[in-house]
Amino acid sequence: MQLNVVLYEPEIPQNTGNIMRTCTVWNARLHLIEPLGFSLDEKHLRRAGMDYIKSLDYTVYPDWNSFLEKNPHGEFYFATRYGHQPPDRFDYTLSDDDIYLVFGKESTGIPKEILKEHLDRCMRIPMRGEFRSMNLSNCAAVCMYEVLRQRNYEGLSTEEVIKGSHVLDKSPE
Repeated sequence: MQLNVVLYEPEIPQNTGNIMRTCTVWNARLHLIEPLGFSLDEKHLRRAGMDYIKSLDYTVYPDWNSFLEKNPHGEFYFATRYGHQPPDRFDYTLSDDDIYLVFGKESTGIPKEILKEHLDRCMRIPMRGEFRSMNLSNCAAVCMYEVLRQRNYEGLSTEEVIKGSHVLDKSPE
Protein backbone atom coordinates (compact mmCIF):
# COMPACT_ATOMS: atom_id res chain seq x y z
CA MET A 1 0.00 0.00 0.00
CA GLN A 2 1.21 3.47 -0.88
CA LEU A 3 -0.24 6.51 0.88
CA ASN A 4 -1.00 9.37 -1.51
CA VAL A 5 -2.07 12.95 -0.85
CA VAL A 6 -3.89 14.80 -3.61
CA LEU A 7 -4.13 18.60 -3.50
CA TYR A 8 -6.78 19.89 -5.87
CA GLU A 9 -5.74 23.37 -7.03
CA PRO A 10 -3.91 24.43 -3.84
CA GLU A 11 -3.64 28.21 -3.40
CA ILE A 12 -1.33 28.92 -0.46
CA PRO A 13 2.36 28.00 -0.84
CA GLN A 14 3.00 27.66 2.90
CA ASN A 15 0.27 25.03 3.22
CA THR A 16 1.61 23.06 0.28
CA GLY A 17 5.16 23.35 1.62
CA ASN A 18 4.07 21.98 4.99
CA ILE A 19 2.22 19.12 3.28
CA MET A 20 5.30 18.40 1.17
CA ARG A 21 7.38 18.06 4.31
CA THR A 22 4.77 15.84 5.98
CA CYS A 23 4.53 13.63 2.88
CA THR A 24 8.31 13.26 2.83
CA VAL A 25 8.68 12.17 6.47
CA TRP A 26 5.70 9.80 6.22
CA ASN A 27 6.77 8.36 2.85
CA ALA A 28 3.62 9.52 1.05
CA ARG A 29 3.38 10.53 -2.58
CA LEU A 30 2.02 13.98 -3.36
CA HIS A 31 -0.17 14.78 -6.36
CA LEU A 32 -0.71 18.45 -7.25
CA ILE A 33 -3.58 19.34 -9.58
CA GLU A 34 -3.27 22.62 -11.47
CA PRO A 35 -3.81 25.44 -11.53
CA LEU A 36 -1.60 26.09 -8.51
CA GLY A 37 -1.94 29.43 -6.75
CA PHE A 38 1.86 29.81 -6.65
CA SER A 39 5.06 28.76 -8.35
CA LEU A 40 6.77 25.60 -7.13
CA ASP A 41 10.00 27.55 -6.77
CA GLU A 42 8.42 30.18 -4.51
CA LYS A 43 10.52 30.92 -1.42
CA HIS A 44 7.60 30.43 1.02
CA LEU A 45 7.10 26.95 -0.34
CA ARG A 46 10.79 26.11 -0.04
CA ARG A 47 10.97 27.50 3.51
CA ALA A 48 7.98 25.46 4.70
CA GLY A 49 9.23 22.31 3.00
CA MET A 50 12.85 22.83 4.08
CA ASP A 51 15.36 20.48 2.49
CA TYR A 52 12.88 17.62 2.78
CA ILE A 53 11.38 18.44 -0.62
CA LYS A 54 14.47 17.02 -2.34
CA SER A 55 13.33 13.57 -1.18
CA LEU A 56 9.65 14.06 -2.05
CA ASP A 57 7.92 11.91 -4.64
CA TYR A 58 5.44 14.26 -6.31
CA THR A 59 3.70 14.79 -9.64
CA VAL A 60 1.90 17.81 -11.10
CA TYR A 61 -1.16 17.27 -13.32
CA PRO A 62 -2.88 19.84 -15.55
CA ASP A 63 -6.37 18.87 -14.31
CA TRP A 64 -8.46 16.33 -12.38
CA ASN A 65 -9.11 14.10 -15.40
CA SER A 66 -5.39 13.85 -16.16
CA PHE A 67 -4.79 12.81 -12.56
CA LEU A 68 -7.49 10.11 -12.79
CA GLU A 69 -6.09 8.80 -16.08
CA LYS A 70 -2.66 8.28 -14.49
CA ASN A 71 -4.08 6.94 -11.20
CA PRO A 72 -7.14 4.85 -12.10
CA HIS A 73 -6.93 2.38 -9.21
CA GLY A 74 -6.89 2.73 -5.45
CA GLU A 75 -9.01 3.68 -2.49
CA PHE A 76 -10.03 7.35 -2.66
CA TYR A 77 -11.18 9.41 0.34
CA PHE A 78 -12.25 13.05 0.18
CA ALA A 79 -11.78 15.57 2.99
CA THR A 80 -14.64 18.05 2.90
CA ARG A 81 -16.79 20.09 5.22
CA TYR A 82 -19.75 18.26 3.64
CA GLY A 83 -18.57 14.84 4.80
CA HIS A 84 -20.66 12.95 7.36
CA GLN A 85 -18.00 10.75 8.96
CA PRO A 86 -14.70 11.56 10.68
CA PRO A 87 -11.52 10.06 9.22
CA ASP A 88 -11.29 7.36 11.91
CA ARG A 89 -14.63 5.82 10.87
CA PHE A 90 -13.09 4.45 7.68
CA ASP A 91 -11.12 1.22 7.79
CA TYR A 92 -7.91 1.78 5.82
CA THR A 93 -6.73 -1.79 6.45
CA LEU A 94 -9.35 -3.58 4.34
CA SER A 95 -7.37 -3.35 1.13
CA ASP A 96 -3.76 -3.42 0.01
CA ASP A 97 -4.60 -0.94 -2.75
CA ASP A 98 -3.01 2.49 -2.67
CA ILE A 99 -4.86 5.05 -0.56
CA TYR A 100 -5.52 8.54 -1.94
CA LEU A 101 -6.53 11.33 0.43
CA VAL A 102 -7.97 14.19 -1.61
CA PHE A 103 -8.02 17.78 -0.34
CA GLY A 104 -9.49 20.81 -2.07
CA LYS A 105 -8.28 24.33 -2.55
CA GLU A 106 -8.28 26.53 0.51
CA SER A 107 -10.99 28.94 -0.69
CA THR A 108 -13.64 26.56 -2.03
CA GLY A 109 -12.59 22.95 -1.37
CA ILE A 110 -13.17 20.04 -3.73
CA PRO A 111 -15.77 20.73 -6.45
CA LYS A 112 -19.20 19.38 -5.57
CA GLU A 113 -19.35 17.50 -8.89
CA ILE A 114 -16.42 15.36 -7.74
CA LEU A 115 -17.77 14.91 -4.22
CA LYS A 116 -21.22 13.80 -5.43
CA GLU A 117 -19.62 10.82 -7.17
CA HIS A 118 -17.99 9.70 -3.89
CA LEU A 119 -20.44 10.49 -1.08
CA ASP A 120 -19.61 7.27 0.76
CA ARG A 121 -15.93 8.31 0.89
CA CYS A 122 -16.38 11.91 2.04
CA MET A 123 -15.00 12.67 5.49
CA ARG A 124 -15.16 15.65 7.78
CA ILE A 125 -12.74 16.36 10.60
CA PRO A 126 -14.88 17.06 13.67
CA MET A 127 -14.77 20.68 14.83
CA ARG A 128 -17.02 23.31 16.31
CA GLY A 129 -20.07 23.76 14.12
CA GLU A 130 -19.78 27.51 13.66
CA PHE A 131 -16.45 27.19 11.85
CA ARG A 132 -16.04 26.21 8.21
CA SER A 133 -12.66 24.54 8.17
CA MET A 134 -9.21 24.03 9.60
CA ASN A 135 -5.88 24.87 8.00
CA LEU A 136 -5.26 22.65 4.97
CA SER A 137 -1.87 21.34 6.09
CA ASN A 138 -3.29 20.44 9.51
CA CYS A 139 -6.19 18.59 7.87
CA ALA A 140 -3.80 16.63 5.69
CA ALA A 141 -1.67 15.69 8.70
CA VAL A 142 -4.70 14.57 10.74
CA CYS A 143 -6.02 12.36 7.93
CA MET A 144 -2.62 10.94 7.01
CA TYR A 145 -1.91 10.11 10.63
CA GLU A 146 -5.15 8.17 10.96
CA VAL A 147 -4.29 6.03 7.94
CA LEU A 148 -0.79 5.38 9.26
CA ARG A 149 -2.07 4.64 12.78
CA GLN A 150 -4.55 2.07 11.51
CA ARG A 151 -1.84 0.44 9.41
CA ASN A 152 0.54 0.29 12.38
CA TYR A 153 2.94 2.89 10.89
CA GLU A 154 4.11 0.50 8.17
CA GLY A 155 7.64 1.30 7.04
CA LEU A 156 8.15 4.12 9.54
CA SER A 157 10.59 4.31 12.41
CA THR A 158 9.33 4.65 15.96
CA GLU A 159 12.86 5.18 17.27
CA GLU A 160 15.19 8.20 17.00
CA VAL A 161 17.63 7.18 14.28
CA ILE A 162 19.74 10.30 13.64
CA LYS A 163 20.98 10.86 17.21
CA GLY A 164 20.38 7.32 18.42
CA SER A 165 17.48 5.75 20.28
CA HIS A 166 19.19 6.05 23.66
CA VAL A 167 20.00 9.76 23.49
CA LEU A 168 17.89 10.47 26.59
CA ASP A 169 19.67 7.75 28.54
CA LYS A 170 22.99 9.59 28.30
CA SER A 171 24.06 11.95 31.01
CA PRO A 172 24.80 15.54 29.93
CA GLU A 173 28.41 16.19 29.02
